[in-house]
Order: sequence, then structure tokens, then C-alpha cells
Amino acid sequence: MTNLIAQPELMAAAAADLAEIRSSLGAANAAAAGSTTGLLPAAADEVSAACAKLFSTYGQEYQAVIARMSALHGQFAQAVAAGGLSYVETEIANAAAAAGGSLGGGTSAAAPPVTPPPPPAPVPDPARTISLIMGASGYPIPSEEYVQELLPLYYPSSALSPRIGLPTPEGLYPLTGVKDLTLQVSAARGAQILQDAILQNVPADTGNPFTINVLGYSQSSSISSMVMQTFNPHNIPGDTTGLPEGVNLHFTLLGDPSNPNGGLLARFPGLNIPSLGIQFGFATPDNSFPTDIYSIQYDGFADFPQYPINVLSDLNAFLGIIELHGQYPYMTPDQITNAISLGNGGSLTNYYIIDTGHLPIADFIRDIPVVGNPLADLTEPDLRVLVNLGYGSVDHGYSTSPPNVQTPFGVFSGVPPQEIIAALNTGTQQGIHAFSHDLGTMLTTPPTGPTGALTHLEQFATNVSNYASDNLTTLSTKVSSALSSPDSFISWLQAANTRVADAISSSASDAYATLLPTADIVNGLVTALPSYDVNLFLDGTEMILSGDITGGLTYALGAPIAADTAAVVLLGGFEFRVIEHAATSIYYDITGKTPPAPGGVGGPQL
Repeated sequence: MTNLIAQPELMAAAAADLAEIRSSLGAANAAAAGSTTGLLPAAADEVSAACAKLFSTYGQEYQAVIARMSALHGQFAQAVAAGGLSYVETEIANAAAAAGGSLGGGTSAAAPPVTPPPPPAPVPDPARTISLIMGASGYPIPSEEYVQELLPLYYPSSALSPRIGLPTPEGLYPLTGVKDLTLQVSAARGAQILQDAILQNVPADTGNPFTINVLGYSQSSSISSMVMQTFNPHNIPGDTTGLPEGVNLHFTLLGDPSNPNGGLLARFPGLNIPSLGIQFGFATPDNSFPTDIYSIQYDGFADFPQYPINVLSDLNAFLGIIELHGQYPYMTPDQITNAISLGNGGSLTNYYIIDTGHLPIADFIRDIPVVGNPLADLTEPDLRVLVNLGYGSVDHGYSTSPPNVQTPFGVFSGVPPQEIIAALNTGTQQGIHAFSHDLGTMLTTPPTGPTGALTHLEQFATNVSNYASDNLTTLSTKVSSALSSPDSFISWLQAANTRVADAISSSASDAYATLLPTADIVNGLVTALPSYDVNLFLDGTEMILSGDITGGLTYALGAPIAADTAAVVLLGGFEFRVIEHAATSIYYDITGKTPPAPGGVGGPQL
């Protein structure tokens, strides 16, 4: 008898590799298509035109052949994946048959019942699956690299499915621009776009199961949450109003501001800031469709403190928005695999926290030249304890309450004082040990990199010298050219006059453009926030009238303070970003330099 040994997991991995190779080759050929199929003649003569036409014809034929080969490649990858699945199904059937057979003969005692292992999660048929990929705030049109690489990183089962980039507005006034869409308008339009895209990509033969994977990141996570509610308004598994029969949805959400227990938008139910177009209180449904939600620890959009009266925790969360919220596309497979599972609370949604190792506020300290790293190592252990108190713990930078239940902000965490003191004592010892180690390393190791004091000073001096030298050389060249003739001098004066006028006009426009968002932020602080405070006070009063005097009094007096603390930190941070963006624009207006284009798989997330 001939035995055959197969490893389906290796076949699945091979299929995923084949799909990735196909994606890379497709991108390379697409990049070369324009320059090889539309060659311009070198000159206006007939010979040049004939040569250009000949090479263009060859390029077009090559692209046609590549298209056919790509289709065959895709079919081969699907066959490999299907073959692995067939082996898995055969092994399950054999295991079930063996479990049901006799282990002995005669009158031997009955064997204990054998519980067969649960079947593996069904692998979607690549031919009956597509994936819709959306960007984040400030990133409305996802790049091809982003579309092809991000979803398989977090949801490997999608590796063989066609992936489609879905443009959505992704405006977040004023963070994405002083003339951009507000979050409320942008998200509503994005939800309609996603809803239409889902229905338009459903095949005609809806009798057979068809899976649509959806990736939402940042704002598009909230967009996805709105579409979940549209298709399943009662948050009940299987209650899919408006979806054709046989259509299955799976959502992967990254940095979700509507994350039920941690999302910034879910933390403050009832808060509405019309001047900024931001309405809080909406949480991602937990039981509508199979969903995976990933949050980076201390990302203030997805992991906001539960007890925002802790201003240090709020500040760390805002810095997390700046430093961490754009890092989801850059997580490694190990970081995602080792993400902390918060469970699912008995729902269809799995919740994960990705630990990045450091506090954003400590990373800010590390940026200080020379002494930054030792100082951060000295203070971070105790800072972590104080920051974590904003989440109701001394150990965790996230709420440990049920992850699928919308958890509004509270006033005091209730962590026992003796537990806080013990944690600070331990942190102090850890900080001193790390600080001593850093000092010893600095004293015994000569500076060889950017962390060395001499290297910092030398590099700074070199940069200043190079900048001065380059600008003096450029200025000297321009002056010599301008003075070479009267006509050149007049042309130089005209160009200089135009540049100065343009710079003044653009700088003035950038300067006064900050006035509107500043006015809107102040508007929110002096109108929407006091109104919210009154409602919180009335909620506490209602608790008192219901008999909970201590709890009601604490909430009536403390909840407005906690809400105001969070609002001042966040809106103050928004104003800082508005001024920072204006200052950057003015700098490029005055210098005439071109701002660097945002790059990378993640794009310019905020």
C-alpha cells in the first residue's frame, strides 16, 4: 500500500506566497505599462515614428501575454489552496470514522466517549470572496501597496481573495485641513459608499455562499460600524436586513474610534460638538457580523482612558494619537500574533490589544538629545503606573471590563492606595536600575552613533555649515546670473517680485485660515461642553434621588470635571495641530520649497 503524507498548512502558506508573487508582478508590470506601450517618437521623422510604433506594439503584446499568464497564475494559486483544503477535509473525515470505530472486541468494557475536535474554521473559497479596503482620516484613496498588503497582515484568510481599494472621503476637520469635511459628514458619506460597494459586488448567483471582507482603519472603522448597523439594525446574529441571501460579511477594524470599551467616540455618550461636526456616543456593534478589532495600547483614538480626570493619562493618549495611530500598517506579524486577546464577551467580535513597549509620553522624553534615553528609562516605570490609573489599573494600559460592552467614562478608578504605592515603589527601583545602567554605558562607551553627545554636536554643526554653504553658493550663482545683463536683471526683479507677492499671499491665507478652526474649538468649549456638564450633573442628581447619595454626589460633581479635563486636553491638542500645520505651510511658502510627499504603505494617517 502506498502512503501519501501532506501538510495542508504548508500548502496554504505556499498558496499565500503565490498570491503575493502575483500581486508583486502585477504591480511591476502595471508600473512599466505606460512607458513600454505608449513610446513617443524620438523625432518627427518617419523612421522615428516607425521605431516607436514597433516597440509600442511589442510592449502591448507583452502586456497581453502577461495578463494571460497572471490569470493562469491565479488559477494555480487557487488550485493549491483548494488542494490543501481537500486534504484537511479528508483528515477530518478519517478522524471522525476512527473515533466512531471499535477500540477492542468481545466483552471488554465500553471505551469512554470520545469528543471529536471542533472542525477548523471554514476557509473561504477564493473564487467566492472579495475584500474591500478603505483608508484612514486624511487618506481617502488607499495606495495599491496598502490595498494588497494590509488586510492579509491582520486577517490571513483573505490572502487569496481579490482586494479592491475603496475611496472614501476621510475628512476630519480641522485635523485633516481647515477646509476639509467634518467627521460627521465625511463618515455618513463614507458609509453610503461602503454600503453601495458591498451590494454592487454581490454576484448574480446569490444562492451560493459569497464572502465580502471589509477592512476599516480609523475613521473607516466607524464607517464600517455604521454599515453593520444598517445591515443588522438589531445587532442579532443572522438578522441581516438588506443583504442578499448567502452573502457573508467579515470585518477587520484597526484603530477603531468606536471601539465599545476604549474608542474615543464611545467613551462620551451624549456629547455633541456641532461647531466641529463631531458627535460622540456611537459604539461598534458586537454581534452583527464576525469581526476582529485591533487597538494599539495607548492609541488615544481606539484606547482612550476610562477615567479621564487623570490628566497625565489624557496627555499620553493624545500623544498616542500623534505617534501610534498611524502605525497599524507597520506592525510586524509577530506583534500581531502576540497581541493581547481581550476575548469576545460571548459575541461575534474578537478584541485585541497590541503592546508597543513604551509610553508615548516617555518617547517624547527620549527625543531629548543625549540625556533623553536615560531620563526616560528613569521615569517611565512610575509614569506607566500613573498613566495606567486612567484605565483603572496599575498594570494595564487598557480597560479590563468586558470589551464588547460600551463603557462610558467614569470619575475615579477605585484602585486601592496601597496597591498604587507598592507599584510606584517597584517602578522607582526599576527606573533607578535602568538609569544607572544607561549612565554606565554612556561613561564607558565612546559615542559612535546619533545618541552620543559629540556626535549630536558635530552633526548639528555640519548641518548648519552645509546649509549655509549651499545657500551662499546658490545665492552667489543667482546674483551673478542676474547681473550678467540688463535684461537678466529685469527678469530677475520680475521673478523676485512675483515670488515675494505669492509668498505673502499664501502665508497670509495660511495664517488667517487658522482663525476658523480656532473659533470653532473655542465655540465647542464655551457652548457644547457646558451643556454636556449640566446633563452630567443632572444624571448625578437623578442617582441621588434614586437613593444612591454617595455615588450620585460623586458623579454630579466629578463627572463634569473629568469630561472637561479630557475635552481641554484633546481640543487643546487639536488647536496645537492646527497651528503646527499653518506654521509648516508658511515655512514652505516663504522658502519656496516643496513639502515632502507622505509615503509608505500606511499613508498620512492621523
